[in-house]
Amino acid sequence: MNDTIVWLIWIVGAYLIGGIPFGFLIGKMRGVDVRTVGSKNIGATNVFRTVGEKWGLMAFACDVLKGFIPTLAASIYLANSQQPTANSLPLCVGVACVVGHMLTPYMKFRGGKGVATAFGMMLGLVPALVGVAFLLFAVVFACSHFISLGSCVSSAFLAVAIWFPILGTRGADDLPQCILVTLIALFIIWKHRSNISRLIHGNENKIYLFGKNKK
Repeated sequence: MNDTIVWLIWIVGAYLIGGIPFGFLIGKMRGVDVRTVGSKNIGATNVFRTVGEKWGLMAFACDVLKGFIPTLAASIYLANSQQPTANSLPLCVGVACVVGHMLTPYMKFRGGKGVATAFGMMLGLVPALVGVAFLLFAVVFACSHFISLGSCVSSAFLAVAIWFPILGTRGADDLPQCILVTLIALFIIWKHRSNISRLIHGNENKIYLFGKNKK
C-alpha cells in the first residue's frame, strides 16, 4: 500500500478516535449534559465537578487511553515497519488524537482542553518525561486545588523540557517532536485562557478529592 495512504489512514483514524467525547457521553449516561453546567466543557474536570468524582476519573482515564493506545500502536507498527519515512508516525498519530479531542468532529469541532489526551500521547512517546510532568501537576494541584493551574504548569514544563536530551528524549536532535509537542503544550495553555483569567481574578473553582466542598 502507498505510504501516503497508510499515513492518512493512521492520522485520520487517530483523529476520529481522539474526537470521541467521553466526558460528554459519560455525563449523558448520568443524565447530565456537561455542555450546560459548570464550565460547560466536555473534559474530565467538568465531569468530575458536575457529575461526580468517580465519573470524572473515568472520563480522565478514557481521555488518557485514547491518546496513549493509538500512539503506542503506531510505535509498535514503526518497530515492525521497513519504511524509513515512518519515523515520525507515532508523533503525528498522537498529535492527531489531541487535536481530535480539542476539535472533535462529533460536536461541531468544539471539544475539551486536551490535557488528558496529551498526557496519554506523551506517555506513549516519552514516558519518563511525562512521569515528571505528572508529578509536577500532582504537586501543584495538591497545594492549590486548581486542576487548571496544575495543567498549565505541567504543559509549560513539557514545552520547555522536550528541547533537552533528558529522561529518554533526544532533545533538539528530534526537531519535529520538539516543535509539535511545544505547539500542543502551548495550545493547551491557550485553551485554558478562561481559567487563567479566573485564577488572576480569584474566582476559579477549586476541586478537592476527599469530600470537601468543591466550589
